[in-house]
Amino acid sequence: MNAYTLLPFIVLIAAMFLMTRSAKKKQQQAAQMRNEMQPGSGVRTIGGMYATVKEVNEDTVLLDAGPGVELLFAKNAIGAVLTDDEYNRIVHGIEHDLKSDAGLVPDDASSLTETDETDGPAAAAAASDDKIDLGKKDAAEDAGAAGAADAKAEDEPKKTDGDSDAK
Repeated sequence: MNAYTLLPFIVLIAAMFLMTRSAKKKQQQAAQMRNEMQPGSGVRTIGGMYATVKEVNEDTVLLDAGPGVELLFAKNAIGAVLTDDEYNRIVHGIEHDLKSDAGLVPDDASSLTETDETDGPAAAAAASDDKIDLGKKDAAEDAGAAGAADAKAEDEPKKTDGDSDAK
């Protein structure tokens, strides 16, 4: 057999090995995340329900979904274990305090357009009240051009429905 005939099979086997390896790694990370669950931590189930862990058993988890609502789920049904900040933001709508307000954009954008420089060419152009030429024609030029187009149209014979000189 030639080495070139075996090459596609080798590539296929290598690709299958890499795909199963990454899938196994993801499964191990998910199992580790589920094993690190503790009572009091917020979780999201694979169905999209948010709850707080009340009790963790070997294969099951008892979740507190609200006042007086306790649900028993399989550990495999836990999609993600959330941090306290993330859980409070999603479930209760509570945002944690930001460390600084420096990165926030103000509601009024006027502070973003103010410049400290008054000597620069941009400030001089902004301060001037001159009209800016956008390439449009004046009304007088438009009227003159329209009049020339009307005169040209009058010289040409008009077409009508059904009337033609060709026979």
